Amino acid sequence: MNNQLYINEIQPLFDDVQRAQIFTDQKTMTDAVPLFSVLEINKKYEETKNQEGFDLRSFVLAHFDFIGEKSIHRKDILPIEQHIEKLWDELTHTASENEGTLLKLPKPYIVPGGRFNEFFYWDSYFIMLGLQASGRVEMIKNIVENCSYLIQNFGFVPNASRTHFLSRSQPPYFSLMLDLLAESTGSEELYKTYYSTLEKEYKFWMDGEEELKNDFAVKRVIKTKEGDILNRYYDSENTPRPESYLIDIEDAENASGEEFYRNIRSACESGWDFSSRWFADNNTIQTIETLNLAEVDLNCLLWHLENTLAKASALQELKDQEAYYSHRAESRRKLIDQYFWDNEAKIYRDYNFKKHSHTSSEHIATLYPLYLGVASKEQAKAVSETIAGKFLYQGGLVTTTKETGQQWDLPNAWAPYQWLGFAGMKRYGFTQLANDIKNNWCSNVERVYNNTGKLMEKYNALDTKTIAGGGEYPNQDGFGWTNGVYLKLKQN
Repeated sequence: MNNQLYINEIQPLFDDVQRAQIFTDQKTMTDAVPLFSVLEINKKYEETKNQEGFDLRSFVLAHFDFIGEKSIHRKDILPIEQHIEKLWDELTHTASENEGTLLKLPKPYIVPGGRFNEFFYWDSYFIMLGLQASGRVEMIKNIVENCSYLIQNFGFVPNASRTHFLSRSQPPYFSLMLDLLAESTGSEELYKTYYSTLEKEYKFWMDGEEELKNDFAVKRVIKTKEGDILNRYYDSENTPRPESYLIDIEDAENASGEEFYRNIRSACESGWDFSSRWFADNNTIQTIETLNLAEVDLNCLLWHLENTLAKASALQELKDQEAYYSHRAESRRKLIDQYFWDNEAKIYRDYNFKKHSHTSSEHIATLYPLYLGVASKEQAKAVSETIAGKFLYQGGLVTTTKETGQQWDLPNAWAPYQWLGFAGMKRYGFTQLANDIKNNWCSNVERVYNNTGKLMEKYNALDTKTIAGGGEYPNQDGFGWTNGVYLKLKQN
């Protein structure tokens, strides 16, 4: 029996289960594995659901298998580095078959932990930093190979390796993953090996560019009123997210606009679900307008992808391709400066192409031009002062300067941006600030670990006596990218 499950195949049953809230976490049903053919389950459900004494929970438990989240417990609290070394093995999964909504992958991979028991795209880059520090080069190769497999089979790396994520990706880190692998192996041959994969991912992000008129957007591409090409996050579906189904339906009741669900999903493609960064009123999710925005982080990552394609073309003496991608990269570098740099506020902001202006949100994605080397020395100095003055707290770098209860807002500090901050500041010579970022966050991680024996998904940067909160689900322990960034920072 083929155990692959697409949520739309069981839509009436799925809708009833999620609305009835028979599981505390709406992700539980999306991760279910059918014990019988979907056709058979649907038929049985229609035949029995209106019978006297029918119990929905009992029906679901009899027809699906549930793996659930995996908790990791130790008898004694080990030194933190030893704990992480053990975690690498405990968080390693294999998926050699399509099972339920889980997509098969050719190689083993590392999951974030807690409720997240599948492969995630941008998480994996920050996991790889720690694998490099641990000398686990084979697993770095596995992750690159899995991403390549997904790009070759689906045209992109999905948000995570489940069927209901086949409508969106996440921040495109594959070219940066190749840099990390090349650094770990001392070989540049892999840029040739994965050349077609790089091209395929680039085509995914640029799909629709040719048909665009000025001041319009299609899929992930925006053409400004001036005729310049930028990119945005996007999702091809405009329906409630299966993993947060009822939450989306309830939020949509008071939302304006026909594409509320797509705006929600598009924010998920950024990895920032959710933040005041996406809200027109800077406060409430009902005003979400992700689709109107070109984002500084995405455009910097695509600049890196264009540069990597130029480099990979040069290695193969593909002169025309090298010239093409070099031109694209140089053009985008200028556009990043033109559309995202706010000279008055000394910060990079997102660009609202509908309003032809910057968004008002101050957020930590301003680090990307420094991390990737796009910023000028003057811009980097200005950003360093903004970071030190507005974003750095006792427990690390916060993501925004606004507190809304959303998990990607103040007061939370997330692992990826501690690394981007540290490495970005080091790149431009702000060594003291880099070390402050590293020490503040690592101390916070160590404090929570010593108190709980766990590494968390996110941390409270302001109140270092408490654990972070906010968002649609409880704080998770495991935790892939925290482990990775902590080890990498301690090595530097």
